[in-house]
Amino acid sequence: MRLSTAPASDEPPEPPVSRARRTAPGGGAARRGSRTPTGDPLLGARFAVPPPPRTHVVRRRLLTRLAEGAAGPVTLVSGPAGTGKTVLVASWATEEPPPGPVVWLTTEPDNNAPGVFWAYTLEAFRHHGVALGDGAGVPTHTDHVDRSLLTRLACALSRLPEPVVLVLDDFDEVRSREVAAGLEFVVRHAGPQLRLVLVSRLDPLLPLHRHRAAGQLTEIDGADLAFTPRETALLLRRHGLDPSPDSVRTLSARTAGWATGLRFSALALQRGDAPYGSPAGHDAVADYLTAEVLAPQPAPVRDLLVRSSVLERVHPGLADELTGRDDAAGTLAALARAHAFVEAETGTGWYRCHPQFAEVLRARLRLADGALEPELHRRAARWLAAAGDLDAALPHAAAARDFAFAAGFLVDNLAVGRLLMGPGSEELTGLRSAVAPEPDAGAAVHLVAAACALARDDAGCPAHLERARRALADDDPAAPAPRLCLALLGLLAGSGTADGDGCAAADRAAAEVRDLLAHLPGRCAPEHPELPALARYGAAAARLRAGRLDEAEHAFRELRESCTDPVTRPLHDAALGAVALIESLRGALTAAEAHAQQALAAGRCTGPALLRPWGTGHLALAGVASERHELPAVKHHLQLAAEEFGAPLDPVVRTECAVLRSRLDLATGDVRGALGGIEAVAGGLSPEDTDEAPAAPAWLEERAAVALSAAHLAAGDPERAVAVLEPGAPGPPARLVALARARLAAGDTSGLRELLAALSDAPGAGTADRVRLRLLQARMAAVDEEPRTARRLLGQALRLARPELLRRPFTDSGPWVGQLLRDGSGPAEEYDWLAVGAAGTGAPPEAGSGPEPVIVASLTDREREVLALAAGMLSTEEIAAELCLSVNTVKTHLKSIYRKLSASRRSEAVRRARSLGLL
Repeated sequence: MRLSTAPASDEPPEPPVSRARRTAPGGGAARRGSRTPTGDPLLGARFAVPPPPRTHVVRRRLLTRLAEGAAGPVTLVSGPAGTGKTVLVASWATEEPPPGPVVWLTTEPDNNAPGVFWAYTLEAFRHHGVALGDGAGVPTHTDHVDRSLLTRLACALSRLPEPVVLVLDDFDEVRSREVAAGLEFVVRHAGPQLRLVLVSRLDPLLPLHRHRAAGQLTEIDGADLAFTPRETALLLRRHGLDPSPDSVRTLSARTAGWATGLRFSALALQRGDAPYGSPAGHDAVADYLTAEVLAPQPAPVRDLLVRSSVLERVHPGLADELTGRDDAAGTLAALARAHAFVEAETGTGWYRCHPQFAEVLRARLRLADGALEPELHRRAARWLAAAGDLDAALPHAAAARDFAFAAGFLVDNLAVGRLLMGPGSEELTGLRSAVAPEPDAGAAVHLVAAACALARDDAGCPAHLERARRALADDDPAAPAPRLCLALLGLLAGSGTADGDGCAAADRAAAEVRDLLAHLPGRCAPEHPELPALARYGAAAARLRAGRLDEAEHAFRELRESCTDPVTRPLHDAALGAVALIESLRGALTAAEAHAQQALAAGRCTGPALLRPWGTGHLALAGVASERHELPAVKHHLQLAAEEFGAPLDPVVRTECAVLRSRLDLATGDVRGALGGIEAVAGGLSPEDTDEAPAAPAWLEERAAVALSAAHLAAGDPERAVAVLEPGAPGPPARLVALARARLAAGDTSGLRELLAALSDAPGAGTADRVRLRLLQARMAAVDEEPRTARRLLGQALRLARPELLRRPFTDSGPWVGQLLRDGSGPAEEYDWLAVGAAGTGAPPEAGSGPEPVIVASLTDREREVLALAAGMLSTEEIAAELCLSVNTVKTHLKSIYRKLSASRRSEAVRRARSLGLL
C-alpha cells in the first residue's frame, strides 16, 4: 500500500461501530491453502482495512458524501497522491454504519492479470465474512477468467440478504481493460446488492460516462479532498499546536489543502524546525513528491515540468517554447487526468501546478543549470508579449534581466502609465531594480526608468527624462509612442517651476499628449483611457503645486467625475485624496474629513505622492486634527502618512508633512524638534535629500515660514519670528497674520493697527486667518483696556471657528483668551465646545495623551469653592459638610467642573485648574 495521510475534519472522531458482522473471526490472513492461478499464496494484508493515524480528524462533509454514494452502485474517490483518499474511506468503513458488510481489497500491479484479480476479489468476500456459496468457483487461468465465473459471482451477490460494499483501494494500479470489463459486468448484473467504492489516483477504465448519465456515480475528487482552513486548524491542533488564524491561512494557501503537505508541515512545526510563515517540512515534501510524482514520469515529461516551473501558469504553446518540442498539449492533459499535481483551468486552455510541487520543480531547475533559468524567463517574456499579456510578460523580462526588451515593449504598447497605476503596477515597478540603465541606453529604457523612479518618488526621474529627450532628438522623426510617453512623464514629474508659467507648461504638455493620442493608429487611444486621464491629473497637480487651490480643486473634482471605469479608477481615488488635501489646506475641515475618509477606503496604490489616496487621505486628516488641536489624531495620521510617503519629492506633500510635524512638536513641548524639522523646508530644501529634492514653490515656502515663525515664538525669540516673515513682498493673509502676531509678541506695535485694518479687507483669507485676525484685534483691544471691544471681537472669532471646530488659533494665542472669558460675562458657556479634548478623525485614543482644554468655561463661585476643597483632599462627604450641602449636590457640582475643565477625575481637574490659574 502507498503512503497516505489522514484527512481532517471539524468534529472529533466518533466511537467505532462494531465490525463483528463485517469481518470474519480472526480476519487478517487469507484462508489456508488459498492461492492465485499461478499457485502463489494470497497475501492477507491486502484485505486489511488500514487503521486511521493517531492525528486523524474526521471530516463530516466527506463522510456524508460517501454515505450518499454507497446508496448507489458506484462511488469514485480520486485525487493526487497523499490527499487522504485511503484514510477517508477506511475511516468511513470503520466509524460509520455502511449499508452492509464492507469488503476491502488493496490492489497491486499483479492484479492486472484477470485471474489474479478475481482470485483476490473472491477471497476478499470470504475474508470479510460474506458467504457467496460454493457455486461461484475460483479462477483457473492467470490471463483470463471464464464468463461463467463472473456470471455465477454476480448471481451469488444478487441473492445476498443485504447489500455488500466492495472497496478497491489503489485501483489506479489496475489498467487491464479485461479486468475493468469484468468488473463492470458484475456491477451491472449483481443489482443493488453490490455497492462498489473505487479509490484511485486515476480515472478507472470503467465506462464512468454511463454511470454519470444515469445518475449512478458519486465522485469525490482532489478539490473535495483539499483541507478547508477550519480542517487545517483542527489538524494542527491534533499535533499539539496552537495556530493563529493568519498562520492557518498562510499554511492553507501554501499547501492548497494537500493532506500530505499539511501533515509534513505540522510535524516540522511540532518539532520546532521552522516558524509558521516559513516552508515548514519542505525537505520531506520534496522527497515525497519526487518519489511519488516526478520520478515515475518519463524523462521528457520531467523536463517539461521542470522547465515550466518558471511560470505561475502554463499554456501548451508556451511550454513548447520552453522545451523546444511540440508535445506539451498531450503531456499536460495527461498529467491533469492522472492527478499528477497539474490541474487544468476550466475553459482557458491553461494549467497550474500545485504550489508545493512547483517549489520542488523550481529547486531542481536551479540545481540542474544556473544559466537555464534566465533563458527560460527570456523565452517566456517574448512568448507572453507576443500574446499581448503585459502583466505576465514583464516580470519574466525582469527576472531575465532583459530590461531593453521590457522597456521597448512597454513604450511601444503605451503601457508606461501602468507603471504608475492599475493592476500589477507594484510588480512592474520591480523592473527598475532589475537593471540600472547605462547613460547611453535607448530612449525607451530611460523612459521606463523615469516612470519607475516617479512611481517610487525616486529623485532620479528628471535625469532619465533628460537622457530620453536627448535620445529622441537623435531620431528623425521620433515615433509618436516614445514622444507621448516623454510628454506625459514630464508633466507628471512636474518639470519646471510650479508657478503660473509651470501651469502653462503643464497645459501644453497635456495638449501634446492628447494630440499624439489622436495620431496613433488603430485602437491604440481607446484602449488606453488612462493616458488622457493621467494628463489631466498632471495639469491639476501643477495647479496645486503653483498654489492655485481653487483651480486645482475644480480640476481634481472634474477628473474624479470622469474616471469611472476600472482602468481609470485609481485616478478617481487619487483625485479624491487630492481634493481632501486641498480642503484641509484651505481650512474646509468638515469637507476634508469626509473626503479623506473616502480616500482611505480606496486603499493603497503605487505612484507619485499625490497619486496615493491612502497617503493623502491620512495627510489631510492630520491637517484637520491639527487645526482642531486633536494631538493624538495628528500623531496617528502623520505616522501613517510617513509610512506611505517616506521622504516624498512632491513639494506639497513634503512641505505639509513638515509643517504638521512642527505644529505637533510645538504642541507637545518639543520646541527644538519643531525648529529643526521646519527650518530646512522653509528654505526650500528637503532635510532628507538636500542635493536632489526640488525647491518648494513660493506659496509653500510662505506656509513653511509661518510655521517657522511660530516655532521661534515658542522658543522665546520673537525678533527672529519677525525676521523670518518681514523680508520680501507683503505675502498672503496667513503670512501677514503671523507677522502681526510676531510683532505683537516682540512689543513692536508701530503700524500694527494699520496692518490689522488692512487685513480685514484682504482677499483670499481663509476661515483660520479670519479667526486669528479677530483674536489679534481682541488682544490689541485688551491691551488698550477696552474689555467690551475685546470680548466682542473674541465672540466673533468663536462664532467663526465653531462650524469647523477650529481650536488651534485659540491655543496659539496664549492664556489671555481664557482669562478674558473668565473675567467678564463673555460667551464662554455658549462656546464650551472649545474645552472638549477630542479624539476624532479616526485616531485611536491614547491614555493620558489628550490635549489640554483650549478654553475653560467660567466656573461659578460655588464650583470654585467645591474645587478648592477638593484640592485639599477632602472627600465628597466632607465637602458637603463643610459647605452645608447635600452629597448629591456636591456630586453635581463636581460633574459640572469636570465638563468645564475637560477632565475625567478629580486629580486631573485640580491639576488643570492650577495650570489655568483658577486655584
